[in-house]
Amino acid sequence: MSCLLADVGGTRTRFALLTDGRLGPIESLRTGAYAGLHDAAHHFLNGQAEGTVVKRAVIAAAGPVSGGRCKLTNAPWTLDAESLRQTLRLQSVDLVNDLEALAWAVPHLDADDVVAVGQGGSVMSDAVAVIAPGTGLGVACYLPGTPPRVVASEAGHATLAANDAADAAILEVLRRRFGHVSAERVLSGAGLVNLEAALAMRDGHEPGSPSPEEIVRGALYDTEPRYDAALELFCAFLGSFAGDLALTFAARGGVLIGGGIAPHIVPALRNSSFRTRFAAKGRFAGYLGQIPAGVIVRPEPTFLGLAALAARRG
Repeated sequence: MSCLLADVGGTRTRFALLTDGRLGPIESLRTGAYAGLHDAAHHFLNGQAEGTVVKRAVIAAAGPVSGGRCKLTNAPWTLDAESLRQTLRLQSVDLVNDLEALAWAVPHLDADDVVAVGQGGSVMSDAVAVIAPGTGLGVACYLPGTPPRVVASEAGHATLAANDAADAAILEVLRRRFGHVSAERVLSGAGLVNLEAALAMRDGHEPGSPSPEEIVRGALYDTEPRYDAALELFCAFLGSFAGDLALTFAARGGVLIGGGIAPHIVPALRNSSFRTRFAAKGRFAGYLGQIPAGVIVRPEPTFLGLAALAARRG
């Protein structure tokens, strides 16, 4: 018998089967192409080999989970564990926040799965904060122990702070546009676009309409100076936010950055003010200077966490 694993995001929904502890191929579908998770799951399951028996599911969703339900933050789907159990004819469905699932992957990551950004040495018995800028911005914390625990969070929607007057000017431009400027308004794919627009408006130019991918490519290959400035600002804000979370969780085990953006901008992160901003917390600069930060470069790391959850709840 197999367990259905799913990582449901605002842009892509990914599926795989876990059979006898072995993870099968991961299939990625466009979330917007389906009316709901039921339809996407049926599409995936219908493509499996004849005779495949699936009895349960563990599903990670990009939004707050309460009472077995989740309204995706950046897509129109609403997930309901009991409805999914009945529709897919399963014995059980476990529904968790996507960053909670990613955090459960932390103890299973190998050295090659993480690329360091700056110095620092982890305290293995202490908390590890996990951040994932992508379509949205997820945050969670892994707490080692017997048993280990994971704290899910919606900290990505907390108000983003300015580090200096230059930050404040950018945030004021965004505040006039959005009202509340959360961390996700800046530290996400849409956030990159927002930063590029804010820089243009600050400098008296008409904002363009680049995609996040165009901004990253333009910055990494030096084809557009304004894109380079937007990516540098993204890295700076990410460093400040990561440092805030390291303090919030006392995350001396480290800060890990996942999601769809960071693995593609590792050189930019290393050459940016990320690490300086990470530690720029006044009297606690020394404390933060000892905490490592790294980017998760393993493909689809959430499925490590989903498999670990399936084993714990099996």
